[in-house]
This record gives sequence, structure tokens and C-alpha cells, in this order.
Amino acid sequence: MSAQLFVVATPIGHLDDMTLRSIEILKSVAVIAAEDTRQSAQLLKYYNIATPLTACHDHNESNKINILLERLKNGEDIALISDAGTPLISDPGFKLVRAAQEQGIRVIPIPGACAAIAALSTVGLPSDRFSFEGFLASRSSQRINQLQKLKHETRSMIFYEAPHRILESVRDMAEVFGQDRPVGFAREITKTFETIKKMTLADLVAFIEQDHHQQKGEIVVVVGGATEQQDPGQEQLDQLLLRLLQDLSVKAAAQLAADLTGIKKKVAYQRALELTGKD
Repeated sequence: MSAQLFVVATPIGHLDDMTLRSIEILKSVAVIAAEDTRQSAQLLKYYNIATPLTACHDHNESNKINILLERLKNGEDIALISDAGTPLISDPGFKLVRAAQEQGIRVIPIPGACAAIAALSTVGLPSDRFSFEGFLASRSSQRINQLQKLKHETRSMIFYEAPHRILESVRDMAEVFGQDRPVGFAREITKTFETIKKMTLADLVAFIEQDHHQQKGEIVVVVGGATEQQDPGQEQLDQLLLRLLQDLSVKAAAQLAADLTGIKKKVAYQRALELTGKD
């Protein structure tokens, strides 16, 4: 089987960030599987690429796999692209790549732009060890639960966030990680209104509150890792909450635990919900 599936990175903003090899591949394959054919058509037009497009996104990827695999088996090379950046990084494509691998089809990466790595390389936080966390949950309670599990992560953490949720997400980060935790904020990377800042989480909350333009566009948040390995008070907090919950409601137990320990009431409340199995 000689056909190949190319995973091709495309620009995250500035169209000139397309690599020469990416252009060559997109011109040579039989078809390009794209997350959004309308958006990708603009990129192809810019580089005079006449290769046909076919949609491959979250809603149709499972159904499209067999069609694309059949074309690969018939000897047709296929390129996979997302709306911007490297496919599969919080974008569709994993199911197709996995299926191709299982069928013995060669999958070839064509490297290029990636918002997560671009942000990490410029915000001035440790980059020798990092974790990519993608998008957090949209509901605050679920988001706080995710952040609690990451509170003692010592590596730099990379998050993507939607503009309409960025302020609430950063507020939750400040509450869970601490107001003074260092953070990098990268918005609209390579675009006209590119913003790259490094500050504390408290300062970032204020920055976004004071400038509503920071709640627009594509956003990457890089949070510095924790300095401690574990929370010595977590076991004590759980013991306290479990005892309080024997006599009090979740709300009352969380309030009293917060008063006694100095932790945020919201954090105590979320942990109380977890302990009671109500979250």
C-alpha cells in the first residue's frame, strides 16, 4: 500500500506562516480533508492550490473515516488539515489517524504552526517540562474540579480558552492556583492585534476586566507550575468536611470549613460536593 495520509499544519493567523513543504503536499494529494471547507478554501486560494476539499470535523469524522480509508487503499494520498495550526491539537483528526495506523497506512506529519507551542515559546515561563490541558469545562463547578486536580502540577500548563469564557476561567484559576501564580497570556498570535503578556493571575484578571478587547479572538493561557509537590492540608480538609457534613448541609459545612481553615468557600464547597458524591 503506497498511499499516505499527511497531517499538515496550517497558519494560525498570518498566512505567510505556511511552509513550502506544506504547500507542495497540499498541491500533490488527491483530496484535502478539512475541518471547515469554507475557511480552508481561503487558504488554498491564497496559495493557488486547486486540490478538492472534503469536510472532516467532529460531527462527521466517524462516518467519513471509511470513505477516506477506501480512497487511501485505492492508492490516493490524502492531506488532513484543521482550521488553523496542527491537526489533532484540540481539533478533529484523531479517529482518522488511528484508523489509518490500524490499516497499516503510513501517516506522515508535516510540521508547522501550533498555538500552544508558539505561546509557550514567548511568555517567559519554564518550557523544559510542560503539559497541554486543552479546553477546560464550560461549567464553573466542573472547571474548578479540573483545576483542583492540577493545583500541584509542577510543569507549566497550557490551556486553550474561548473568548466568552476567558474571564471566568482566569478567575477560577486565580482562586484555585492562587492570586500570585505566574501566568502567560497569548491572544491572537500572529494576527493584527496579537497580545502576549506575562503577569500574575490576579493581574491577568484585572487586565481582562479593564480591557474588553482581551475577551476576543483565539486565546492561549500558560500557567506556571506549582512549587510544592503536594498539599499537606488536603487530608485534614477532607476529614474536617466529612465530620461537618454529618451534621450540616453542604453549604453550611463549606462555609464553616472555609472560616476555620482560611481556604476559599468556593473551593471548600466544591470539595464537599465531591465528598458527598453530588457533583
